[in-house]
Amino acid sequence: MNKSNLKSNQHALYPGSFDPITVGHVDIVRRGLAVFDHITIAVARNIKKSPTFSFDERVSMIRETFSDEPRIE
Repeated sequence: MNKSNLKSNQHALYPGSFDPITVGHVDIVRRGLAVFDHITIAVARNIKKSPTFSFDERVSMIRETFSDEPRIE
C-alpha cells in the first residue's frame, strides 16, 4: 500500500501560552507541517501566571509569524 494513501487530512493541535512565541515553537510548528495537513495553535490563558504579553498580543504575534502559511490557524 502506498504511504500517501494512508494520510487523510491529518490535523494537529498545539496548545501553549506562547509568551512569547519562540524560535523553538516556530520550528516545531514548521516541522509539524511535514506530518500534518493542518495545525491549530491554541493560545492558553493561565490565570496563575502574569504574562509578559496580553492574550491578543500573543495571538497577533503568532498570526504574523505564520502569515505565509494557510495550513496554520
